[in-house]
Amino acid sequence: MAVHEENLDDVIASLIDLDSEEEVQGTTIQNTEVDPVNLTGRAARQVLKIKEKENLGDELYLRVAVEGGGCSGLSYKLGFDIRTDEDEVVISQGLEIIIDPKHMMYLNGIEIDFPDGLDARGFTFDNPNASESCGCGSSFAV
Repeated sequence: MAVHEENLDDVIASLIDLDSEEEVQGTTIQNTEVDPVNLTGRAARQVLKIKEKENLGDELYLRVAVEGGGCSGLSYKLGFDIRTDEDEVVISQGLEIIIDPKHMMYLNGIEIDFPDGLDARGFTFDNPNASESCGCGSSFAV
């Protein structure tokens, strides 16, 4: 069975009504009172642990993104990637995080944690922009 993946730009365009990319990039700096992306200490330690275990070089940064899909409409995406000229760079817990400016409006103010207990383990996302999220916390709607 083939899975149809929607282009993220198409998903974002269907969710917002903007006339130009400059307006998208303008939204990335409107809310300066809140850190755009915040890693907890546990999340930062886990990111460093993964980077070391996988022997990833300094040219790779943590990328935080959204993509179309999930039971609530958009899903969070974490991974290591090469920084581009278009990327926004945010520093949290001493780590440089890269974000595509088109995604910032969905991620601005998000806190990423890594609980390591009996009831929860893995990266979790506390997103003030989400109007709803699924039970597992890996997808959201705005």
